Amino acid sequence: MDTRTQERTTTGSRWEEQRSFDELGRALRDETFCVVDLETTGGSAAGGAMITEIGAVKVRGGEVLGEFQTLVDPGTAIPSFIAVLTGITDSMVVGAPRIESALPAFLDFARGSVLVAHNAPFDIGFLKHFAEQQHRAWPRFEVLDTALIARRLVTRDEAPNCKLATLARVFRAGTTPNHRALSDARATVDVLHGMLARLGAQGVHTLDELRTFSSRVSPAQRRKRHLAEGLPHAPGVYLFHDASDRVLYVGTSRDLRTRVRSYFTASETRSRMGEMVGVATGVRGIACATPLEAQVRELRLIAEHKPRYNRRSRFPEKVHFLKLTREPWPRLSTVRQVLDDDADYLGPFSSKKVVERCLAALHETFPVRQCGGRLPRTPSGSACALAEMGRCLSPCDGSVDAETYGAVVARLRDALLHRPEEVVETVNARMAALAEEERYEDAGTARDRLAAFVRAAARTQRLGALSACPEIVAARKEDDGRWAVHVVRHGRLAAAGVIPAGHDAHAWVATLRASAETVRGGPGPIPAATAEESEKVLRWLESPGVRLVAVEGEWTCPLAGAGRHLALYDAASRSRLDLVPFDQRRDVRPVRGPERT
Repeated sequence: MDTRTQERTTTGSRWEEQRSFDELGRALRDETFCVVDLETTGGSAAGGAMITEIGAVKVRGGEVLGEFQTLVDPGTAIPSFIAVLTGITDSMVVGAPRIESALPAFLDFARGSVLVAHNAPFDIGFLKHFAEQQHRAWPRFEVLDTALIARRLVTRDEAPNCKLATLARVFRAGTTPNHRALSDARATVDVLHGMLARLGAQGVHTLDELRTFSSRVSPAQRRKRHLAEGLPHAPGVYLFHDASDRVLYVGTSRDLRTRVRSYFTASETRSRMGEMVGVATGVRGIACATPLEAQVRELRLIAEHKPRYNRRSRFPEKVHFLKLTREPWPRLSTVRQVLDDDADYLGPFSSKKVVERCLAALHETFPVRQCGGRLPRTPSGSACALAEMGRCLSPCDGSVDAETYGAVVARLRDALLHRPEEVVETVNARMAALAEEERYEDAGTARDRLAAFVRAAARTQRLGALSACPEIVAARKEDDGRWAVHVVRHGRLAAAGVIPAGHDAHAWVATLRASAETVRGGPGPIPAATAEESEKVLRWLESPGVRLVAVEGEWTCPLAGAGRHLALYDAASRSRLDLVPFDQRRDVRPVRGPERT
């Protein structure tokens, strides 16, 4: 095989500028980089282009550890314009190894290093394509793209573009790129070292910081990266605080140290987060047994501290409910809390506007009274305008008897708690009639009202079923092979843990249950936690792979409940979002969807 590997002991002087840093994470000076370049017969491996040459240089701490170079027989004629560009001709590749031999040799050379290439998707894409073609497992290389880093680091005043030849001049590379693989790889090494020297002065000292570098992150922001130093690589919650120990921001992550460190690099470039990091003087971390426990703790801490830089979940107490009152002539009422008064409730709603939409859908279906206050068993008032319009049974003036009115209320209660069909059919018929009259805006209003009701009813039914259970114990095998166990009581996460290796699972779970928080059930369908916490618990319980260990009570939802209508209205919300211009989407939000980490 026409392959040569050369050991070199030259030390790059530029690298000395980075040798004295006290770093977090994987120090750049300790990483082994394999800088690779390819020459090919065309621009697309999938389109039939072949590799004609592989060149690579392995470096660590500025020292060149070795070089790899081989011509590759493409098995086809090299196009003339490619031969002119690279200088590689058909006669040169005669007798050269085929890619079936050259690729394994390169992978062996690069093993254990971070791959670097200029315009990495091109070179790495070719290599991956032929590895797949050979049914060869692709090693889990980390990849850096010097072109991408240059776009974030080099200004237009310095270079009109980020081509390798241009950057080689900017960073005074010792090798001039000439479209030959090894020469271009050597030039890329010099460009990489030049950029790393510049980045070191900006506070970029680790591989993670390099991969996420952005010029939008200020040096002052990077200098605070030491705040992540004491945090563990574990799931949990982190709290940024200021000099007065006031909590500024609460977040959660599967890896506390990595996530917090990202606030000082390009991974976190939101302007308000930059402002928060500027004010912060410290970060506290709370390690959690499982990601779900971390998510729940985050919600509770945000509600407790109400940090000014958190936009969501700060005021879980600011919710609304629809109440079907218990009185001689029941009505629907908007309230702020659930009482233990044997009434029926729908909610919670985070917005009064959504409550009003839901209320309108119900009033359109069931002509119960809309006036306020209690009525005596034998009213003696006068009819209102709604009664004259046929939208109220008008118990005020005795137009309806208690039995007839009670039958309508019973249907309304059934729609709230069990079967929403009557509301769905009534409002759908109204929408169809409005569309037939070409009153499309009114039809859209009716659709939004129905969607608000369906979502609220489904949410109430799901939360009510969970909160009615005094205890649910469930387990799931996580990616690391261990079993995560959660104890849920009346919709509140009472305990969480991971079964240690070698322990008796039954005994360990029994101990976890015994040490779990004591939780008393809330009134009506309301869980003993916030609705947002209980919904996170529900999503975990309903996720694939979860096994129920123990259930006290009955965890059920009505078969004909509102949940079976959700897919239709969520799809309608998503399609509506696609049709609305990006800058007008503030009020168009799907209610349900996959959760972000």
